Amino acid sequence: MLKPHRAARYYYLRLLRLQGDPETLARGVAIGVFVGITPTLPLHTVLALLFAYLLGGNAIAALITTVMVSNPLTLVPQYYLCWRIGNWLLPGHLSWHKIQRVMAVIHSDPGFSESLHSLGRLSIEALSVLLLGGIILALPITLLAYQLSRRLFATIRQKRRQRHVLD
Repeated sequence: MLKPHRAARYYYLRLLRLQGDPETLARGVAIGVFVGITPTLPLHTVLALLFAYLLGGNAIAALITTVMVSNPLTLVPQYYLCWRIGNWLLPGHLSWHKIQRVMAVIHSDPGFSESLHSLGRLSIEALSVLLLGGIILALPITLLAYQLSRRLFATIRQKRRQRHVLD
């Protein structure tokens, strides 16, 4: 079993080794961050690939970043913040107990169908609270991730070119 810091380093290094245009790679990272933060867990892979295709981002960067952002260590705090923000912005009240029950089912990895069924039991109101909160939470972090990763990939590309010229 991978330890959390080893897993994070592994995915970080995989991300750094990606080849391609810094803009496209950064778009993929931003998509992965956005999808990873939003409370759409059973659909993360599908959404990351769909948005990467539609927005011209690197699909591998999106997938790697989604896994880095949404993992067993970050899932509960992310969903909690999504709930708090969404409950603050929308009328009505979604109890934390109800969310915890659904998260327990999803976290037990019952399969795609059961995860969707469990999410469906939350109702439209609950999903709208979580989604709005997730989008509001994800937007500034996504923009920051895009800017930082674009700089990072541009620097990596420049160093590779310099190394190639010297060889």
